[in-house]
Amino acid sequence: MASKFLLLALPAITSSIALASDPSSLQDFCVADAKNSVLVNGLVCKDPKLADNDFFFSGLHLAGNTSNAVGSHVTPVNVAQIAGLNTLGISIARIDYAPWGINPPTHHPRASEILTVLEGSLKVGFVTSNPENRLITKVLEKGDVFVFPVGLVHFQQNVGYGNAVAIAALSSQNPGVITIANAVFGSKPDISADILAKAFQVEKNTVYNIQSKF
Repeated sequence: MASKFLLLALPAITSSIALASDPSSLQDFCVADAKNSVLVNGLVCKDPKLADNDFFFSGLHLAGNTSNAVGSHVTPVNVAQIAGLNTLGISIARIDYAPWGINPPTHHPRASEILTVLEGSLKVGFVTSNPENRLITKVLEKGDVFVFPVGLVHFQQNVGYGNAVAIAALSSQNPGVITIANAVFGSKPDISADILAKAFQVEKNTVYNIQSKF
């Protein structure tokens, strides 16, 4: 009898685990209190009675400065810019690209991303996880939309001769960003050249040369 009960209960237990998710919000909003020193997973709420100009940001109409090594600029709008985004699980960013500029291979540890091209032509793509490491890529034109799954390495390149602009929406108030080259070759302190030389199958002098650029 006990074994039959266990067989019946097991699917119900596993089903409830599989359907688990973040709990629904218990209030209208939770404006981040940036001055509060209490450490929580996220940011502490300030008194809702004091909430006022906490749900607004102005600036996405302004082009970013793309005069840099990669030829792109990201203008983020996350909880650091709009305190009212705290606990809402969303954010947005404007990305500007110089002609042939790139948003280099990167990944967001806490968010999926949906990208909409406003101007120009972008070659975009992401790489699936090991062991396949399959590249899924597409050339996007104005009005096209592309999705980058959470945690996967992805990139964009302006493949036109004029400037390009895109808007990215992300499924986290603080998606985080790890630019692969910066993390690997620009860590502080440096990752050992022995490790990187073996990982990338190059000479150590090549590693030193790349590290010097970061």
